[in-house]
Amino acid sequence: MKVLVIGSGGREHALLWKLAHSPSVKEVYVIPGNDGMTDVAHLIPVKGTEDILDFARLMEVDLTVAGPETVLTEGLADKFAEKGMAFFGPSAAAAQIEGSKSFAKNLMKKYKIPTAAYETFTDEEKAVSYIKKRKKYPLVIKADGLASGKGVVIAETEEQAVQAVRGMLEGKTFGSAGESVVIEEFMEGEEASVLCFTDGNTIVPMISAQDHKRISDGDMGANTGGMGAYAPAPVMTKELDKIVYDTILMPAVKAMKKEGCPFKGCLYAGLMITKDGPKVVEFNCRFGDPETEAILPLLESDLAKIMLACTKGTLKKEKVEWKNACAVDVVLASEGYPATHSSGEEIVGLEEAKKTGCLVFHAGSMKKKGRYFVNGGRVLNVAAVAPTLKEARDKAYEGVSKISWRGMQYRHDIADKGLKRLKKRK
Repeated sequence: MKVLVIGSGGREHALLWKLAHSPSVKEVYVIPGNDGMTDVAHLIPVKGTEDILDFARLMEVDLTVAGPETVLTEGLADKFAEKGMAFFGPSAAAAQIEGSKSFAKNLMKKYKIPTAAYETFTDEEKAVSYIKKRKKYPLVIKADGLASGKGVVIAETEEQAVQAVRGMLEGKTFGSAGESVVIEEFMEGEEASVLCFTDGNTIVPMISAQDHKRISDGDMGANTGGMGAYAPAPVMTKELDKIVYDTILMPAVKAMKKEGCPFKGCLYAGLMITKDGPKVVEFNCRFGDPETEAILPLLESDLAKIMLACTKGTLKKEKVEWKNACAVDVVLASEGYPATHSSGEEIVGLEEAKKTGCLVFHAGSMKKKGRYFVNGGRVLNVAAVAPTLKEARDKAYEGVSKISWRGMQYRHDIADKGLKRLKKRK
């Protein structure tokens, strides 16, 4: 079959790489893609929904896969459905589960899916009045709409909480994303990401993962889109896997169907494993980045067949198998990220990194005269698979050590939390 992927980051490169290795796939395209993806896909320089549809029709594409959430909340899946073309990803109505924090929180409240207690506000003074009555800190302030993973403030004091709310509702820190805010209790525990394939009825969970949001070692510094991930996450035991399936994933998919917006595609539950069990931090309507770069190398089955089954409602007929191994993905970012980013620095050592057996997924890079240069905040992902988490971590960092450019930054402690947990079990 012919497959088209929409997007240009490390997540999309990982999807393309996996799809290109699917026995059922003969041709892979990406719109718009980046220069580092040419080893696995044809880059198609078109823009706009109509051009994407025209290309898919012209090339007789059998399956289109969305990478970023924005194309989903804007209704690309609906446009493909209107034309009768297979599309892996939810409708605009179903994508609200990520596109609107208040929609997701209200859904969880209605269907008793465990999450933090919350209130939603559009009026600044009412929000400030609510904050002033709160005695327990930290408090979590979230912009209601999409803010590229950066629309969350963890306020340690009343002053910080008020400032965050005023910034969102009055100052429009996050533009239209902050026209409504969700204020919720801070949940203590360890985070985990559990993604699943779903056709709107059946769900097949993927291997669990853990992301690292902060820019610096020890979970310090500014929030980012994610600085690395590993899979599986030792915090997720078999018992917890079952609890998440029974109390979070299945109820969410059933709830979406009852609400008249069945969810088809990849549903991603960002979880906090608290002393009271797993609770939802947020739902996302697509593959995680950088979790995808750690999860997909562990998938044994044909990804294209699984995705096509999700579009057809036949997922329960598919056998989804995983390697008995571990994967670690380290993000390499440019100087100044996440506040700003540099560009134009030459990247050296890519081939040497690949010789270590690591996978290198490109995000913010560009190619000129056969050489790669920095062209974004998160530039590369270096991923490794090995029988144990420690071996995968060591292998990934061996790959990282071969790559350099001026101002390159990365975390040195990806998977440390998981290794400490495994050590305690012994």
